[in-house]
Amino acid sequence: MGSNPYPLPQPATPAGADGLAALLARPGKAVVALDFDGTLAEIVPDPEQARAHPRAVPALAALAPHVASVAVVTGRPAGVAVRYGGFAGVPGLEHLVVLGHYGAERWDAVSGTVSAPAPHEGVAAVRAELPGVLDRFGAWRGTWIEEKGQAVAVHTRRASDPQAAFDALRDPLTELAARHGLIVEPGRMVLELRPPGVDKGVALLEYVREVGAETVLYAGDDLGDLPAYAAVEKLRSDGHPGLLICSGGEVPELAERADLRLPGPAALADFLAALAKAMA
Repeated sequence: MGSNPYPLPQPATPAGADGLAALLARPGKAVVALDFDGTLAEIVPDPEQARAHPRAVPALAALAPHVASVAVVTGRPAGVAVRYGGFAGVPGLEHLVVLGHYGAERWDAVSGTVSAPAPHEGVAAVRAELPGVLDRFGAWRGTWIEEKGQAVAVHTRRASDPQAAFDALRDPLTELAARHGLIVEPGRMVLELRPPGVDKGVALLEYVREVGAETVLYAGDDLGDLPAYAAVEKLRSDGHPGLLICSGGEVPELAERADLRLPGPAALADFLAALAKAMA
């Protein structure tokens, strides 16, 4: 192993230590999977302004040649994540995969194309009713609707009281989603209405099996990452080592289950760079 320019933080759990050891011992049998917002990119008030941390893509490009695969698993449309991440055409990331819309969409760097199913018909119905619902509950001012193709999200981060707006909208949006066959995925000051049956855990398990990986690293920051955490825990129970990383500490449900907690995207980028150096 080469010299390491960054200290490599150590997991706080025995399972995490085993996962890191397996990653370093057999990197060619490992999948490195990462959320985008809050993990590779800082959380910002306007989601359209989110971009990968400047050190994130170079770190991924250094790491990717050593492992079986690098995948970005995100609730965003796959194409949007590719643009905001700056992932296309990067030397070292020729085999990157982006699983968008919680795995419903897929972008492969090899082909440069996105494959996706037809949108759920409930998404269009919800989209049409949302403005009226927000107005009826006095939550129109400061909230922002994000069009996601396969889903639609309501952000409250820019409201005068983001948490109050979030709490006020959670039940009515859950009822609206249910009427049209959708579910609500809560996040950090965001409520996403999307089709059921697809989540990051399902996407991650299917991808790990597709690749034939023995070990998986997963890093995330929000409630939508809990199914991916559960998937890694299931893989562990089946004898496959895994490492769970929490980026930031705003979501206790995630932080409490993580093997390793890092302060945010900058620290995660440095960890990935250190991991790549340790594998070299």
